[in-house]
Amino acid sequence: MKNDIQGKDVKLKILNAAKTLFAQKGYEGTTVRQICDEAGVALALVSYHFGGKENVFYALFETYAPSFLQKAYDLADPVADLQSLIREFARFRLAEPELINLLQQEVMMQSPRLEKVQHIVYALWLQLRAILEAGKRQGRFEYESLRHTVHFVVGTLIFTRNSPFLDPVLQSKEDLPVKEEQEDVIRYTISYILNGLKCNTP
Repeated sequence: MKNDIQGKDVKLKILNAAKTLFAQKGYEGTTVRQICDEAGVALALVSYHFGGKENVFYALFETYAPSFLQKAYDLADPVADLQSLIREFARFRLAEPELINLLQQEVMMQSPRLEKVQHIVYALWLQLRAILEAGKRQGRFEYESLRHTVHFVVGTLIFTRNSPFLDPVLQSKEDLPVKEEQEDVIRYTISYILNGLKCNTP
């Protein structure tokens, strides 16, 4: 039992180190030695627990993939469903910025590893598409192109507050550097998307 716990601790250390380094340096720019140094574990333990760097990469998404992406919405109230989806994804994005950065890199580069992690983006797309279609049928949302709307909403969810280097440019001279609360960011995101959809409340 003790060995099992120690093994899980080592695996978690390796995964956390890899998540940080992959987000900073990219998958190709990160070595197994760097991961082990960051994790503070012996070099051989990556091979022992995962079988190599690529499997560490896949294990990241298996370990940290959000469970809400498997949720089936009943679509009786598409506005509430959309608010729930935005809130869940925004919390995930704020909690796991490194994983989001890594996912962005893989999508942009169309990497050979994308096939095994694209289910995260596809699950979000499928949920969002179903909610938007139901909302339009019920007269709750207005949009011309479902395809473009899905792209715009997904882009907002994934990229919002994920570029801190823009903050000095966007902040006016009169503004004081204030750290926004997580719920404020989520509220802004929900308001922005619903306004874009010309959301009609009963």
